[in-house]
Amino acid sequence: MSEATLTAQTGREIGSSSTRRLRAEGKIPGVVYGHGTEPIAVAVVAREFQIAMSGEAGLNTLLSLDVEGKALLTLARDIQHHPVRNTVTHVDFLIVNRDELISAEVTINLVGEAVEVGHGDGIVDQQLFTLHVKAKPTEIPPSVDIDISSLTIGGALHVSDIVIPPGVELETDLDATVVAGNPPRVQTATEVAEEAAGDEAAPAAESTEA
Repeated sequence: MSEATLTAQTGREIGSSSTRRLRAEGKIPGVVYGHGTEPIAVAVVAREFQIAMSGEAGLNTLLSLDVEGKALLTLARDIQHHPVRNTVTHVDFLIVNRDELISAEVTINLVGEAVEVGHGDGIVDQQLFTLHVKAKPTEIPPSVDIDISSLTIGGALHVSDIVIPPGVELETDLDATVVAGNPPRVQTATEVAEEAAGDEAAPAAESTEA
């Protein structure tokens, strides 16, 4: 599990005007909470936060937050984004201990090639993209893989087919479908007729232009 260090500025004012000022200065307002600690209003440098979160662990990156000289081990949670610019506008920092079990969400990667599905012009349909797990903060995997090499048309792979690293507990239903091999898409009569009409209209339009 990757770990990064951030310095948190304390004593920020609460309110929309002060928040806008912070963002204009390239900072992100946030709150540190957890383990019986009174919530602390903080601000972190946006660029430093983006760099810290850009590693392999993504949202599960452990952040050693320097708060007035005291290092607090945290995870970034409830990250809010601007609806248009997609920049981070607020973040909560959850205090954690290295030896406690916490819940997290990890990405599911499809690996291998579904040869039989491809040969049958079928569709590899991924239905589950993340997995809910419980583990110590240092043992949360950045992602998990599921091998789709054995997938066939009409077949499916489930959460139970994912190899989970030691020390990680699953919180997602083992029977949940991760990926299915669907048959080729069958066009409806209406779609076929519309395509045929389009093909007939194209030469006529070219003839008119000529």
